[in-house]
Amino acid sequence: MDTYYNPSDLGKFGAIGEKAPELAEKFFDYYGAVFEEGALTAREKSLIALAVAHAVQCPYCIDSYTNDCLNKGVSEEQMTEAVHVAAAIRGGATLVHGVQMKNIVKKLEL
Repeated sequence: MDTYYNPSDLGKFGAIGEKAPELAEKFFDYYGAVFEEGALTAREKSLIALAVAHAVQCPYCIDSYTNDCLNKGVSEEQMTEAVHVAAAIRGGATLVHGVQMKNIVKKLEL
């Protein structure tokens, strides 16, 4: 079955800078700096990235950071728990926006 997502396309990510090399260089420099060891370990950052990848629903990022987490010794149990954290935050954010709906209903009822 064909899908929009093609795992081999992940390796082509760097080609995004072919027509805008200065911008791509700035992005990739920033991206690399973000994932350097700091207050958080590279392992912790990869686990966060995996959770965020699920929240923003990027199959390329999910692929990349699942592999990265495995390479950094993160267990499947830890990754699954991180995905559940992302799902809870995303679900909670959806529900809390119900306050906006209630505010509009209340305003229109007056």
